[in-house]
Amino acid sequence: MAAASSSSSSQTRNSSQVFLSFRGTDVSNNFLSHLYTALDRSGAYTYIDSEELRMGEEISSTLMNAIEESRIAIVVFSKDYAFSTWCLEEVAKIMECRVKNDLIVFPVFYKVEPREVRTPRDEQSYAKAMAEHEEKLGKDSEKVKRWKKALFDAASLSGREFTVKENVYVTTPLLQFN
Repeated sequence: MAAASSSSSSQTRNSSQVFLSFRGTDVSNNFLSHLYTALDRSGAYTYIDSEELRMGEEISSTLMNAIEESRIAIVVFSKDYAFSTWCLEEVAKIMECRVKNDLIVFPVFYKVEPREVRTPRDEQSYAKAMAEHEEKLGKDSEKVKRWKKALFDAASLSGREFTVKENVYVTTPLLQFN
């Protein structure tokens, strides 16, 4: 990481490093902190941009380097994930690194179904988000095509769904590090 401190750089090379990709406004107040704590307790060094980015660092290159140096990426798909171009760039880089670097990718579907991420329908948030991006960048934009492919590929992987039933999250364990 070009602009990161040496301690941060050495930590990102940790053999259990996990990169978390998420839309903060959707998950930061509850789910994310529980996931981060569970990963930390299991012994995984977890890169989370709100904790790791240093003042003055270039966000894009720092995040892309963190993804490249990770062994595992957890993509937390939530309702508004696809509205964020940062999130879409992250998932595209994650899927690229899955092929090039054997990055292990775990999708987590937080209050959205995998099929909504893979093949969004008219009124679903992922369809609306991609329509907005196409309107801004053009229907045939290579960037939008790359994002759609990354979403499809990531959501086609085996992952975990988190749903809410009577204010209780229902799921199975995500990861174990030992």
